[in-house]
Amino acid sequence: VDEEHDQSYKQQETPRYHGRDVAIVRARQLSAVVVLGSATPSLESRYNVAKGKSALLELPDRVGGRPMPEVEIVDMRQEFLETRKNALFSRRLLEELEARLGAGEQSILLLNRRGFSSAVACRSCGERIGCENCAVGLTFHRRDNRLLCHYCDYAMRVPKQCPACGSDYIHFLGSGSEKVEDELHQHFPRARVARLDRDTAQGKDSYERILGGFREHQFDILVGTQMIAKGHDIANVTLVGVVSADTGLGLPDFRAAERTFQLLTQVAGRAGRHHLPGRVVVQSLNPDHYAVRHAAKQDYGAFYEKELEFRRLMRYPPFSALANILVRSEKEEEAERMSGMVAGLLREAGAGVKVLGPAEAPVPRLKNEFRRQALVKSASRPRLNELLRSIQRYAAEQKWPAGALVIDVDPFSLL
Repeated sequence: VDEEHDQSYKQQETPRYHGRDVAIVRARQLSAVVVLGSATPSLESRYNVAKGKSALLELPDRVGGRPMPEVEIVDMRQEFLETRKNALFSRRLLEELEARLGAGEQSILLLNRRGFSSAVACRSCGERIGCENCAVGLTFHRRDNRLLCHYCDYAMRVPKQCPACGSDYIHFLGSGSEKVEDELHQHFPRARVARLDRDTAQGKDSYERILGGFREHQFDILVGTQMIAKGHDIANVTLVGVVSADTGLGLPDFRAAERTFQLLTQVAGRAGRHHLPGRVVVQSLNPDHYAVRHAAKQDYGAFYEKELEFRRLMRYPPFSALANILVRSEKEEEAERMSGMVAGLLREAGAGVKVLGPAEAPVPRLKNEFRRQALVKSASRPRLNELLRSIQRYAAEQKWPAGALVIDVDPFSLL
């Protein structure tokens, strides 16, 4: 199972299985061997080594003894104090990009956010323009001149006036991969820039054309989201720039630090993979965060110990079994009523089970459905399974609509 840590192995729709775990169960049934491969193993998999459930095989060196890239962290707070500019690129990153262009070498820039601007607001009244179907703001995609919801794909034209107060002062906030591409053209007009994200890779041919073109040096700089972070082995790439290392750290998810560490470590590994030495520039507003610091040092062991300490303290996996219970309805009062019933059942869970919620989900309305959720942590997986089955039986007895109750065991997304 290659890149075993990758969250795409977890199916986000029913049946909500995890491909890695299915592989492990299948292998146990057939007395086979499973090899879980990753430069940044999931905490659960690495903890299974400490528990004696798995054996650890390490590859500490690159092929041919090639050195790991040098990593430099740029404190964007200090950058602002010195330049008084809220710039997307630091002076250091621009210098490194210019040097690579002059030497005929290639660069990769990562910003794990699509679109041009991540939010659109009115400067007069403060109103943010949101999706009609979801309780989220719309993202501005300049190429299509439209606002798009990244959850339900609702789209609208950019309004000329604020829909709330009629003001003309529409303001674009935040940055995405499309804006990175645009600013690169401004700084380096002669550079050949390509972008690889869900907007440009709409089909298999588009993905292969962009990546193949970059591999054949038809482009000097490749901009993208997490699509470009792992698996690519391109000899002429000597610079990787992370535009914002903090993008995922603020998410309401206990795995935020782990995902940030994995993403930074994986994308740093794209630089200097052959005869030319590599360099990585990581821009951050939070350069002292342990996920950023340990990723810069490519020190998985230190990150693992630090993150394990946090998980142990908060009783999150791998120190407990976790389930996310989601109740949803097109009527808000119905969602509240059903979540209240779930709360009553959870109060009877007994010792060894900790319940957070029910409360509004981080995205309280999605695709015209109101959502309430509860997180359940249990020291005993059999006890957790018993509790979840009792909730399922109750929902069936009460004849709840299909899809009103969603139970996700070992969830990878809490949104």
